[in-house]
Amino acid sequence: MSDLHDNSLNISFLKESVLKRLCELLDKANSKGWRKLGEIVNGDKRFKVSVSDMEMCSLKVLDVEGSPSRSLLRLMGDRGCSVGDLMEFLQVMGHSEALQCLKTPSIQILVHPQSVSVILGHNVRLSCHAVGNSTVQYQWFKTKEEVPNSSSPDLVFSPVQLKDAGYYICRVNCGDSFQFSHWAQIDVLDATLRYSLMSLFSESRLKVVIQPQAQRLLEGDSLYLECGAVGRPLPRYQWHRNGIPLKNATKRKLTIPYLMSEHQGRYRCEITCNDERTWSNEVNVIVVKGSRITFKISEAMECSEDDIVAIEQSNSQEKPYATDKVALLIGNMSYQYHPQLKAPMVDVYDLTNLLRQLNFKVVSLLDLTESEMRNAVEEFLSLLHKGVYGLLYYAGHGYENYGNSFMVPVDAPNPYRSANCLCVQSILKLMQEKETGLNVFLLDMCRKRNIHDEATPNVVLQVTANIVFGYATCQDAEAFELSSSGFTNGVFIKFLKRRLLEDEKITVLLDRVAEDMGQFDPTKGKQALEIRSSLSERRSLTDPILHGDCTDVAQAQHLLWAKAHELPESMLLDFDCGVQIKMGFAAEFSNVLVIYTSIVKKPEEMSSCQAHVTNLSLDLDVDPKLMNKETPEETGSYLLSRSLPQHCLYTRISSLQKLRETLVFTVCLQAKYTALDDLVHWTTEVNIGKPLIAKLDLHRNARRNSCQQTCHMPHSPSHSPSHSPGADRMYQQDPCFPQQYTNTYLNVYEPSHGATGGYAHVTPHDNYLLQYDHVPYLPYAAPPSMPIETTDDIDDMQNDFMNSLQLFNQH
Repeated sequence: MSDLHDNSLNISFLKESVLKRLCELLDKANSKGWRKLGEIVNGDKRFKVSVSDMEMCSLKVLDVEGSPSRSLLRLMGDRGCSVGDLMEFLQVMGHSEALQCLKTPSIQILVHPQSVSVILGHNVRLSCHAVGNSTVQYQWFKTKEEVPNSSSPDLVFSPVQLKDAGYYICRVNCGDSFQFSHWAQIDVLDATLRYSLMSLFSESRLKVVIQPQAQRLLEGDSLYLECGAVGRPLPRYQWHRNGIPLKNATKRKLTIPYLMSEHQGRYRCEITCNDERTWSNEVNVIVVKGSRITFKISEAMECSEDDIVAIEQSNSQEKPYATDKVALLIGNMSYQYHPQLKAPMVDVYDLTNLLRQLNFKVVSLLDLTESEMRNAVEEFLSLLHKGVYGLLYYAGHGYENYGNSFMVPVDAPNPYRSANCLCVQSILKLMQEKETGLNVFLLDMCRKRNIHDEATPNVVLQVTANIVFGYATCQDAEAFELSSSGFTNGVFIKFLKRRLLEDEKITVLLDRVAEDMGQFDPTKGKQALEIRSSLSERRSLTDPILHGDCTDVAQAQHLLWAKAHELPESMLLDFDCGVQIKMGFAAEFSNVLVIYTSIVKKPEEMSSCQAHVTNLSLDLDVDPKLMNKETPEETGSYLLSRSLPQHCLYTRISSLQKLRETLVFTVCLQAKYTALDDLVHWTTEVNIGKPLIAKLDLHRNARRNSCQQTCHMPHSPSHSPSHSPGADRMYQQDPCFPQQYTNTYLNVYEPSHGATGGYAHVTPHDNYLLQYDHVPYLPYAAPPSMPIETTDDIDDMQNDFMNSLQLFNQH
């Protein structure tokens, strides 16, 4: 291993970065700190360090940024100490890590492992990629112990178990030199029962999967509250009581060993990851005064106060619960014969993230045809059984006739009629037959009358007390979306997402959203939330899940649903020319997949190379001009841009529901050699099966008699070229690319078509509304160099680890 500098170089001329790192290592008060170095140097007559010199160095700790080590190294440099001399002293100390600072880095670690919090039973991958002067080798460690059979750049747990939780580090060897990666922590959350299906979005997105539980305890008892979120890097936690942050309460688990009356209150946890922030549910902790004594209830029964508390708790558990929570979100934007919309993409994305935090199993789909919508609803209905909370959200074109609401597919003709659309009330009727515990419909569409449709559906609903309708607008009115220089939300979702996580009865929550919308000047008098409800219990979206008995058929359906949300495993592709390509996958929606490729290794004689994805299935109708782009935004993927790794080529594949066979494509490697003028090509075929929602085969012909025939409609689809009167929300720009607006004043654009149909959008002042102007373009946050949540001092763990390896070859 060659030295960083000539051994004769005076240490006073070391680079500042090297000096800073040396001082960080030596300032620690341990057996390998600056005092030990001073003792060894004092034995050398050339650079003798007196007691008074050491005292002077020691006083530097009193300075705000003082460093005893830097003072000592400065003294040694003034007395002629060279790099070679310092290396000898450090070698005597056995300080291998400090010695590494003075060595030429023949190894460069390009990708460090990143801390992650993940659910038990899911797959986890830690990655470390490095380049060196020759072939590099890898070895993973869990704390001090080598991980068996872990000599590859990726450490994979498939599936991860509770015993796999802990701290990991990778040693990279190249010849006789080595270098260590950053530490990474794996936090495994035992949330399989509460949150069993959660692989739709990438693990870098912040999601709460373990919620704290309300408790009623006696004075002197111990309080244990637990919260857990998945995300990469590791989420940070801060507990609050009654809205005030608790000191030193920054772990997933909050423990108060001895409860007193002042500990009573409302508890919740604030969770952050990168620049994302979310909250757990707020729960009540009740502290009952008294001691655990036995007393007589009646002459015939004697019980302890523990029994009384248990009785009170059982009585208080009249709070409703769900046997499961399932949500189907559909956003239609790219209509074939009607105005294009923009907001549904962002609305569905935002709502998906929030519902997942409430433990809903969510499928989110964009741009569905009539048969695809019917099949999606059929799959949704198959997951419902007794006590399940079912939520259906739809954003797109729609209309309402005779009290029945109709959702318009993207392939609906112009004008459309009920035979071309899905009737919400018919779906509700089928949901009621499943004896669901709560049925919530959130319809973000216009409710204008459709004069082309004179059908009068006769849908007879059961008399139940579990239905809630949230209409984004009143009858015979339009729904608006916001127009800004960034992402676009509909007015309804803009206010709904602020309150959706609140632990309130769903009707109370929607009432508050209606009040918020009523204060919004741009749409005041034009759009108002309408709530219809037959809810007689205090049911909320935050209600806990208590799984009931499931039939074999239901379990099989849930298994299929889980598989339909699985992303393909990332893979390494090795080409004969010596190039290695890493290919990863991320999901933006249940039917939108992003493929990204990066070069991991290439031969020195190759000056440059790139890997392109080509020859995708014709079913998917992907525009080649939007493939293999250098940024996700260029492909139309704005929502995932901060979650994806940098320096890759990206391809966005939408409409996965149209895929009939497995997804097979070609990866084409183009390389240029220093000695050649022409490009050289290699190709390999990749088969990733049926990713995400493609497994459900929504492309099949809809079996209307087995799912949801909207009603007995005598009409056949019409292809009249006249304008559809059922038009609703509209945005006339491209639905994927944010536009810049020169008019900064808040305007409301009135409907510009016929009297029976309308659409509208709102252009907000940039400082007035919640904006997304710069969200897609924020730089990707670099991973931390050490775990965020630690139970031991990370520096001591690092020293213990380095000592245990004894890898440095003293010579």
